[in-house]
Amino acid sequence: MADIGLPLTFSIIPGLRSDRDVADFAARSGIETMIHIPMQSKGWPQRRLESNGLLLSMDEIAIREHLGEYVRQIPTAIGVNNHMGSEFTEHEDKMRVVLETLKGKGLFFIDSVTTPRSVGQTVAREIGVKTGKRDVFLDNEQNSAYIRGQLAQAVRMAKKKGSAIVIGHPHQATIATLTEALPTLAGQGITLVPVSHLVR
Repeated sequence: MADIGLPLTFSIIPGLRSDRDVADFAARSGIETMIHIPMQSKGWPQRRLESNGLLLSMDEIAIREHLGEYVRQIPTAIGVNNHMGSEFTEHEDKMRVVLETLKGKGLFFIDSVTTPRSVGQTVAREIGVKTGKRDVFLDNEQNSAYIRGQLAQAVRMAKKKGSAIVIGHPHQATIATLTEALPTLAGQGITLVPVSHLVR
């Protein structure tokens, strides 16, 4: 992804084997990083969640402790977004604890919008946390034609409303497609920027 040579933001799940290596590489390479916070989904526990993920059963102290540990693991991060979280992000009381903690650490919040009923962006704005939301998922299907179609949708959206936040994953199909497609966007009048430029 770094070899594409265009502004991208890496979002790193804390606690995985290579999390610090990737964060350190990004810092050396001038790549902006976020913390990709695992949060309880509607499919949990049948759908796996990282062992350090945030659960609705956690009290405020536990949530704050987890967030503090994430920041210690990826200290170069300047913002966060949610990994999964279709259940957690619908609960205002839990998201308020998360966002108040992020505010205290000076981190912005990108809502990945894994549920249309997420309260993340609303609560963030209410308490004064810089925020944005995902407009397009690139690679729910891992084939080039689908990814190109999603990228075209993002281009149309950016032209219509001024910007679009796009989330993809480091799958081989995604990397190969973006390596070919992203350099062509300038010719369509699109400027790629790190996601921190799009939070308000």
